[in-house]
Amino acid sequence: MLKQKSSALSKRSRAHLATLFCTLSSFGACASAELSFHAPDAAFAQLGAADNTYGATVGVNWNWGREFRVGSAHITGYWEASASQWSYPVADVRRTAGLVQLGLIPVFRWSPSEGASPWFAEAGIGATLTTVAYQTDRKRFSTRFNFGDHLAVGRSFGASRAHELSLRLEHFSNGGLKQPNPGENFVQIRYLYKLK
Repeated sequence: MLKQKSSALSKRSRAHLATLFCTLSSFGACASAELSFHAPDAAFAQLGAADNTYGATVGVNWNWGREFRVGSAHITGYWEASASQWSYPVADVRRTAGLVQLGLIPVFRWSPSEGASPWFAEAGIGATLTTVAYQTDRKRFSTRFNFGDHLAVGRSFGASRAHELSLRLEHFSNGGLKQPNPGENFVQIRYLYKLK
C-alpha cells in the first residue's frame, strides 16, 4: 500500500516537473533577444487571501515579444518576477507568523478579437521559494520550494490601455515532491501598470 502511494506521488511529481520543463524550454527562445532584464515592461501590486492567510505582492513583467494567433484569439506571454509577504496564524492563537516568497513564472495570455478586446485570460506555472516552510495552525508545507500556478481574468483600461485589473486564483504546492503537501489556494486582485 505504501509502495503504491509512493509510486503515485512520484508519477505526479514527474508530471509537474515535466509540465514546468516544457513550459520553460518551449518559450526560452521567446525570452532571448527581446527580454531586457533591466527594463521591465510592467509593474504590479496585488492583494490575496487564503484560509486565514493574507498575502501582499509586488512584481514586474517582461514581455516575450512574440505573439501567436489561434482563430480570432491573440496569444502572448511574459515572464513574471515577484516578491510576496504572507501573514498567517500559528498554533498559538494570539500569534501570527510570516514569510517572504520569491517567484519566477512564465505566463500565457489569451485575448479575444485578435487582441482588440480589453478583456483577457491568463494561465501560468512556475517556481517559488519561501524564506521558511509555510506552517499555520491548520497546514504544514514540507518544502520551501513550491510550484505556483494560476488562472486569471482581467481587463485593461485607460489611455493606451496602460492599466489593468485582474482576478486571480493561485495554487501553491510542491507537486508531490515531499510530504506533507496540503497546498494553499489564494484568491487575488491585481493592479498592473504598463511601463512601456
